[in-house]
Amino acid sequence: MTEINHRRADHPIHSIFLERWSPRAFTGEDISEKELLALFEAARWAPSASNIQPWRFVYARRGTEHFASLLDTLDEGNRRWAKNASALVIILSKTHRVTSAGEVRPAYTHAFDTGAAWFGLALQTQLAGWHAHAMAGVDRDKAMRVLGVPEHFRVEAAVAIGRIADPSILPDDLREREKPSQRKPINEFVFEGRFNGD
Repeated sequence: MTEINHRRADHPIHSIFLERWSPRAFTGEDISEKELLALFEAARWAPSASNIQPWRFVYARRGTEHFASLLDTLDEGNRRWAKNASALVIILSKTHRVTSAGEVRPAYTHAFDTGAAWFGLALQTQLAGWHAHAMAGVDRDKAMRVLGVPEHFRVEAAVAIGRIADPSILPDDLREREKPSQRKPINEFVFEGRFNGD
């Protein structure tokens, strides 16, 4: 079995799945536009129902005029560490699609597909020597206003991207949590033939 970062896979998988984790301590070093766009290129190739590609990413690199605006959409608990990220990203999904007849219909897999795009970005970030930390703690209404997002879109998450710094830069409560987390065993979420969980 594969074991990395004090994580052990019970079945054979590629090491990148154990190597990827979500740190909070970032160095704050610059990430170039070219490096950042390469991460979005990986997201671009995610699978998508009917090839609708509902994902949208709004980003700001550290040191640019938009960084503070994106940072301000995060919950206070996330702002205190995400301020040291090299880039911030708000992930959105398009909740509806327009048919060839002009009818607006729900895009039932918008969040599913956007999650696949996020994971492509997360893995490419890891491969490129950076780390990405996705956050649920974002003021979605504020993000919609600040970013000028129209109807039929939903804010899914925010992401901080950066290079890992020493955990000593974090507040005490976060420093204790600065390590790769574990996961449930697959028998708690994989069932043959019939659902058998909570």
